[in-house]
Amino acid sequence: MNITAIVINVFALVSLLVAFFKSKEKAVRSLKVAGKSAFKILPMILIIVVVVGLMLGFVPPDQIAKFFGEQSGLLGVLIIGGIGAILHIPSLVAFPLAASLLESGASVMAAAAFITTLTMIGTVYLPVEIKLLGKKLALLRNGLSFIIAILISVLMGLIL
Repeated sequence: MNITAIVINVFALVSLLVAFFKSKEKAVRSLKVAGKSAFKILPMILIIVVVVGLMLGFVPPDQIAKFFGEQSGLLGVLIIGGIGAILHIPSLVAFPLAASLLESGASVMAAAAFITTLTMIGTVYLPVEIKLLGKKLALLRNGLSFIIAILISVLMGLIL
């Protein structure tokens, strides 16, 4: 376990003890709510495991490194940015998937491009956006979002 996880867990434990000290009833109620929430997201966690497992099973790490690693340059970032723009998966799945991409040899820029395009661009929602905003504005919003997402990923790659 890394230091960040230890700090977060210690903070959560101390906060729980303070909550119990202040009001045992409220603390128990909050634990029940947290338990119900955890139970509700359990299917999503299973989906994460399946998606990451399938991705790693079908695409070997050396191929990920080849197409999305440091040597792939801007083309690799644009390709994975396009993939992120097209896919419609929840962020809860996207972050572990991006982490597994990093572990398999993808660059920070590629992982950042995947996450930013996934969250900023809504190709699935494009027909609705066109109806609400008009074709020109919807395409402009998505196009600018793609450009900004790629710029963000390049910045992330330079900083990290």
